[in-house]
Amino acid sequence: MDLDRLAAVHLFPVRHHSPRSSATLRAYLDEVRPKAVFVEGPSDATVLLEALVDPKTVPPVAILGYRTDGTPASSLWPFAAYSPEYVAVKWAFEHGARVELIDVPVGMTLAPFEGATVGHDDAEDPGGHEREGDAGREGDADGEGGEGDEGDEGDGPASAGGEHESIYEACARARGFRSFEEFWEASFEAPRYDPTSFREALLAYADLARGDGDRLVHRARDAYMARCILERMGPDLAPHEVAAVLGAAHAAAFAARDVDPALEARLPAPVPCAVTLIPFSFPRLSEQLGYGAGNRAPQYYQRAHDAGGDFRRATLEVLIDFTEHLRLRGFMASLADTIEAFRLAVALAELRGKAEPGLDEVREATIATMCRGDATHVDGFLWPAVIGRNVGRVGSRIGKNSLQEEFWREVRERRLPATDAPESFRLSLTNQVEVGTSVLLHRLRIAKIPYAAYAGTRRTGGGTRRRGQAAQEVPPDELLGQLSETWEAQWTPATDVALVEKIVLGDTLEEVATRLLEEDLAACHTTGEAADVLLNGVLASSARAAAAALRACDQFAAGDSDLPSLARACRAFAGLASFGSSRSLTSLGDAVIAPMLEKTFARAVLRVHGGCTGSDEAVAAAKEALRTLHDVALSQPIVDRGAWLDAARGLVDSEVVNPTASGLACGLLYLAQAIDDAEVTRIVGLRLGGAAEPEAAAAFLAGFLEVNALVLVKSRPVVEALDEFLGGIAPERFKDTLPILRRAFAGLGATERRYLLENVLAARKLGDKARAAQAVLLEKDREKLKEMSEDLSQAMDDLDELL
Repeated sequence: MDLDRLAAVHLFPVRHHSPRSSATLRAYLDEVRPKAVFVEGPSDATVLLEALVDPKTVPPVAILGYRTDGTPASSLWPFAAYSPEYVAVKWAFEHGARVELIDVPVGMTLAPFEGATVGHDDAEDPGGHEREGDAGREGDADGEGGEGDEGDEGDGPASAGGEHESIYEACARARGFRSFEEFWEASFEAPRYDPTSFREALLAYADLARGDGDRLVHRARDAYMARCILERMGPDLAPHEVAAVLGAAHAAAFAARDVDPALEARLPAPVPCAVTLIPFSFPRLSEQLGYGAGNRAPQYYQRAHDAGGDFRRATLEVLIDFTEHLRLRGFMASLADTIEAFRLAVALAELRGKAEPGLDEVREATIATMCRGDATHVDGFLWPAVIGRNVGRVGSRIGKNSLQEEFWREVRERRLPATDAPESFRLSLTNQVEVGTSVLLHRLRIAKIPYAAYAGTRRTGGGTRRRGQAAQEVPPDELLGQLSETWEAQWTPATDVALVEKIVLGDTLEEVATRLLEEDLAACHTTGEAADVLLNGVLASSARAAAAALRACDQFAAGDSDLPSLARACRAFAGLASFGSSRSLTSLGDAVIAPMLEKTFARAVLRVHGGCTGSDEAVAAAKEALRTLHDVALSQPIVDRGAWLDAARGLVDSEVVNPTASGLACGLLYLAQAIDDAEVTRIVGLRLGGAAEPEAAAAFLAGFLEVNALVLVKSRPVVEALDEFLGGIAPERFKDTLPILRRAFAGLGATERRYLLENVLAARKLGDKARAAQAVLLEKDREKLKEMSEDLSQAMDDLDELL
């Protein structure tokens, strides 16, 4: 490898998404006029460069590389209008120069390299900020971020806390700056370098930085890129006719001839991959949202780029916008305040040795002047303003796959949000058009394409689900019984990443959702799990998945002995029977659901007694199943209500089942008026009588009060039985029973406690004593008044001990 020839090339070091780097690079290219420009980027994406600089393509955009062998993995190379790599490619097309990408191909980037992926982090980025290389890996919801290369921190000097200090932290500390970003702005963004001096300064910094940490993977990339440059130069191009635009550390290695060709063999074999171009957005470029590379505020840097690198002008524009924001919200803010904030930002920059103000100066000057020391409005508006919400656009020469085409067509036609900012909207499920929109969103949910999540629901039975609860956390049966759905949608680059990756599962969103539902169904082992797949199939209008799930439910139910699973299936079938007509069941038809509900309910009732035998922990799920079966029995006329009531009565009378389950069943029967006051008094008196073990009696009481404490404590016979039970517990047994009693009464609210107290007073005839107290008071009989007061005080103490 001819390293001397390589070092003679016009090497220009850059930092990703740096306005100053891009402006200085353009001036440098205008000066040297190369015939060929080689740019750091995946070599197999060179075919996309013409589309990248197409007039119809509007940055920010990103090259997306993704695996095509069925393994979910992808990597992103974003470009803003001020990204040096984008500027270099655009300059080459404008001047007729040859331009190619020369970094390792996507297949190598995503292939395993000694326990990690190769990635495409650059050592000049502090702490491995450039993290796109891990995009789309398992566990990364947004398709961005990930872990940097092992050893990035290096073995620098120890910090004050005893930890090793990276070279980036050391640079900032040595120059007296509070952070590396502040150091970078002061040293490389704000000053107006000429191209030669900028290149020399950045090479010197990169030469220092590249010695920090373990750069084995980067050195292997050095070898790959060096070979690419020399091969593509060939004998026809002289070094002075070639410009190479690289990350600063790579350029420094080439300039120092520090390249080991043997290390290229350490790179892994590429995995099957494809590349395309997708829209990107400013929020994804910002480290405020988990993406770094020295680009804290893309909109601010875009302003500076549009102003030819003038950060003073960018600062003034931001301050003017912020002034207008304050005035629109009723705050006192004038042009004089704006001028004062600008002057303070410039003064702070001068005090810190910066040629022009940066983000830190903008923020601090705004807080001190316009916000009178209150950072609330700055952090609530200024940062979103300097980050921006711009979403790029890809020219038509890059064709979208069928999933992308369907997604964007539906978004346009249904007027769904298409910005990288969350927007909430409500769908009325009485409107068939909006039901169709709900089906689309559920297909995206099932396909795990990040776009929309629940913000709340309004159910037909009343009540609203807590805002912010993800749709994946809502039981599928509850998604049917609604009058409306409230969604929060936000397009991000990860949306398009997922749409590209999921094309291996089908050509339409329905096919993708069906395929994934069938995979979920294959992993099911119980009737309840299969019923959830059935419901999701209905929500996504996937007739094939729903039909397969129905068959699976029938097969599982025949041998399923798990009461909670069967009850879960009953709840699903009941929901379909009640609300399925608002969703398309196509070939299934509502007539199929009723027999399934009837059979599954009968099977569940037969397993009630066995499912409620065991410890409190063992029957916790079974108790919820009892509630479900009770609701289904009362709401669905096609099921055998009598069989359920007999089974529940069997639980009440049984001494074998868990007493909390017995108490719960008794409460359910009482609320359903299947037993009257006299009967419930007899049952409660028997279960809480003196012959019963206090612990078992207290457990029965706990289950009894779980149902609907308000109705139960309003019943005087029930309260009298409770009072008699509590008063009859032997003192030596009371301590053992107290924890169970506390749990039993813990769920009582203020209203329930008031009714309980009133009935206790009535049961102990303290009300009569109170009426007698008037006569006592008139007769001035203080002894009788004291006696009554002691009785009342004792009753209150008894209640306080429990409540």
